[in-house]
Amino acid sequence: MPVEFLTDEQVAGYAAFGRAPSRAELERFFFLDDVDRELVESKRRPHNRLGLAVLLTSVRYLGVFLDDPVDVPAVVVDYLAEQLRIDDASVLKAYGERKNTRLEHVRELRRVLGYREFAEVEGELRRWVDARAWTTGEGPNALFDASVGWLRERRVLLPGVTTLTRLVASVREAANQRLWDSLYELLEPGQRAMLDALLVVPDGARVSELDRLRRGPMRVSGPQMGRALERAAEIAALGMGEVELSRGDGRPDRRAWPRAQRAGAVQHPLHGRRRGQAARGRV
Repeated sequence: MPVEFLTDEQVAGYAAFGRAPSRAELERFFFLDDVDRELVESKRRPHNRLGLAVLLTSVRYLGVFLDDPVDVPAVVVDYLAEQLRIDDASVLKAYGERKNTRLEHVRELRRVLGYREFAEVEGELRRWVDARAWTTGEGPNALFDASVGWLRERRVLLPGVTTLTRLVASVREAANQRLWDSLYELLEPGQRAMLDALLVVPDGARVSELDRLRRGPMRVSGPQMGRALERAAEIAALGMGEVELSRGDGRPDRRAWPRAQRAGAVQHPLHGRRRGQAARGRV
């Protein structure tokens, strides 16, 4: 099952400061409101107040409690120190001298702010991703980013990046398989046979008719436009546009074909269905 859809930069930036936050992000995630200030100001020493503020705001921004609150961009420390009227932001270095301080603060923040572990909401997230994948046809990157946002909004600590990518990939694959199965049920026997024939590689050819039809124009030109129109006419001649997709059975109405087409210029319901059957047969 494909799960490595994130780039190395995306993986490195997951739940970490891949770059310094923008001014807008500072104002959104690192501004201390009255409730934040009351909690932070309960600490006596400046380095503890600043360290707690870093923990509090960074979990809001990143979705995890930092292992080392000292290792944050300088703009974050300066922005928080200014709000707390701490003249010397370098006092944060003293925050790591006593390891138990961070652990005590994390426990306090989890209790006060109500942060939960991923395992507590995994089933709920799966259902949410499934519904979104089913109705929108979004790609894995978009679903991954949306899942991160969903977890942050609900104050759920982010899991490891591999855990979340596997969840998104598996749920999206299952939603796509349901789509192929749903489309398959709509086809008449003759239509199934016609589409099945597209999978055959003709004598003397290197690719199947399906692969040929999926290849669109490579550049913008008059001849290429003509070939594109011929290709569109061939696809229209298959008669798949006559298939009634709206049945009120929960399948996304006219999104079904656009979703299939986003997987390639032309997709094959039987092909998708058989891939799922073949995968189940290997288990």
